[in-house]
Amino acid sequence: MKTDKIYLPDIVGKGYGSFWNFKGRYRICKGSRASKKSTTAAINMIYRIMEYKSSNALVIRKTYRTLKDSCFAQLKWAINRLGVDRYWKATENPLELIYIPTGQKILFRGLDDPLKVTSVTVEVGVLSFLWIEEAYEILREEDFDMLDESIRGEVPDGLFKQITLTLNPWNEKHWIKKRFFDTVDSDILAITTNYMCNEYLDESDRKVFERMKINNPKRYKVAGLGDWGVVEGLIYENFEEKEFDLEAIRKYKAYFGLDFGYTNDPSALFCANVDLNNKIIYVFDEMYEKALSNEKIAERITDMGYSKEKITADSAEPKSIDRLYELGIRHIKRARKGKDSINNGIDYIQDFKIIIHPKCVNFITEISNYTWDEDKFGNRINKPIDDFNHLMDAMRYALEDLSKGNLFSFN
Repeated sequence: MKTDKIYLPDIVGKGYGSFWNFKGRYRICKGSRASKKSTTAAINMIYRIMEYKSSNALVIRKTYRTLKDSCFAQLKWAINRLGVDRYWKATENPLELIYIPTGQKILFRGLDDPLKVTSVTVEVGVLSFLWIEEAYEILREEDFDMLDESIRGEVPDGLFKQITLTLNPWNEKHWIKKRFFDTVDSDILAITTNYMCNEYLDESDRKVFERMKINNPKRYKVAGLGDWGVVEGLIYENFEEKEFDLEAIRKYKAYFGLDFGYTNDPSALFCANVDLNNKIIYVFDEMYEKALSNEKIAERITDMGYSKEKITADSAEPKSIDRLYELGIRHIKRARKGKDSINNGIDYIQDFKIIIHPKCVNFITEISNYTWDEDKFGNRINKPIDDFNHLMDAMRYALEDLSKGNLFSFN
């Protein structure tokens, strides 16, 4: 096989020396947005598979459907970044990356199909590396224990087993903090990185964080510096993540809400069935994605099977609503909003129990971080933070007719 010489620091950049070289069992990196943690983990995995000829890897996210556009895409980018694309084959059915010279593989699984996680086998060598991306999404420590146990058995001399976790540190109460960051163990490397070690950001990228530092210092500590988030003053407390039969809840009316975003914020679609008698909201699906044009939003909604559903959308985007109507989303309408609509909607929803299907990972992240804002003295005020609110707003739009009552409309 022809070999090419590269200088790794030029490819990877700085700030991850200890992460790259550590060979203990657990390697955890929490970091801010744009801290290179996921791209570095991807480059490192490709490099290691090529370096250790008996190794194979497993990549995990909480839901399988999120893997193709995140980890799979990042690893393909890493292959090109290292200039070794002629040695790798990518397949989408099944989702795999194959190192052609040896047949070693990188496999992809979601925790939403635990049987496929626990039954992973490889044809060449051993399963030695596990990468859990967006590990914050895994709320139950026992789910991690199951993954930990899947990396077992002897490995050849010179090879080692390692589990890598990369995450945004939204909540200091997460089990990952206590288990890895508050524990001294030679088999654990737990580091924090931030955007300042990312030399590939341009000036406009850095200005986003500098503005955040001035305008929202609390947000900057987490999203800018990678510190653990301190969550107090939750707006919704009566919620739980729980599997439920999607067919069984169809007897309840479905409600859909859409919040628009683009560059910095995601477009978010909220999908739920509501049991009004028992005051239970069953959150069963979501869309949550940045940089979606109106055409792409319509495509996503159609692909999800909701193009014929009544969708209540943010009235601040009338042109987008009209365009979605032209694109076949014919039952879309504008949210009425009005004075105190945010707090009134929150008051109404607070009377419900909210049960969230585990696949709705972005809804879980938002609702567990959606809090009341503070004044300059640190006192809570009767206004939600302007963060973690895309699906929260979409939920209010969706349930608007319930909270305000139906009104005759030409929309």
